[in-house]
Amino acid sequence: MTGKLLVTGASGHLGAGVLRHLLDTFNVPASSIVAGSRDTSKLADLAARGVETRKVDFNDPASLEAAFAGIDQLLIISTDALDGEGTRFRQQTAAVAAAKAAGVGRLAYTSMPNPDEAKVLFAGDHKGTEDAIIATGLPYTIFRVSWYMENYFMSLPAAFAMGQWFSAAGDGKVANIARDDAARAIAGGLAAPAVDSMIYTLTGSVARTTEEVAALASEATGKPLTVVHVTDEQLAQGMEGAGVPAPFIPTFVSFDTNTRAGKVDIVTKDAETLAVAKLTPLEAFFEATKDALQG
Repeated sequence: MTGKLLVTGASGHLGAGVLRHLLDTFNVPASSIVAGSRDTSKLADLAARGVETRKVDFNDPASLEAAFAGIDQLLIISTDALDGEGTRFRQQTAAVAAAKAAGVGRLAYTSMPNPDEAKVLFAGDHKGTEDAIIATGLPYTIFRVSWYMENYFMSLPAAFAMGQWFSAAGDGKVANIARDDAARAIAGGLAAPAVDSMIYTLTGSVARTTEEVAALASEATGKPLTVVHVTDEQLAQGMEGAGVPAPFIPTFVSFDTNTRAGKVDIVTKDAETLAVAKLTPLEAFFEATKDALQG
């Protein structure tokens, strides 16, 4: 890696992980790194290590060109706006345009597997952002990250409380990856010498059905867990009854729709290669987090 690298979303889980691995795993000098966040006060630990911090606010497009000035490589970490009104797409494409205008040399972006075919409702945001990056004509690195193992914290505690896990994923499979493994792989990709434009798909090493995941979680916790297969409509009704905010229900249901359609069953060696390390097995992740899995 040469020149200055800016990581957006530096105070978030993934951004913080990427920065930690850049510094501690791949020994990138702090002087070569810029951490960007809407709230730079959250970056004090990085600043103490000699990392430059900048305010980067995707909700203020007019400020972004100045925020990206002097940057050779920019990692745009996908934002978490899920309002169904295209906010994330507007935020990210504004960042892409500002990067081009600021003279950034290379763009990187955290996307999702199969964004052009995925059934997830926000897949279009990722596909559109990828297209905008490609259209700049700049060299790029796109990291398509599979579902995190940590995502199970959203569903398994409630499932264990009932002893039943309601799923519309059918016999579809997911190759989950631990967030820290994804962060390490992304850091490895950024730290490596520049290559031609690349698209990586970062997955775990094994794709599993919901039943297989439930069995591993049950083994780790010592608690029984039965998968109950339902339709998308039944899953949505159950979420509504459980008090999930209505605007989020269609997106959450689309995760299972996407799995059932076989859009996240991809298994690649990309993450292990970029991370230069073995990946965390799901069973080891569950063993280490079994208390959190039970709520």
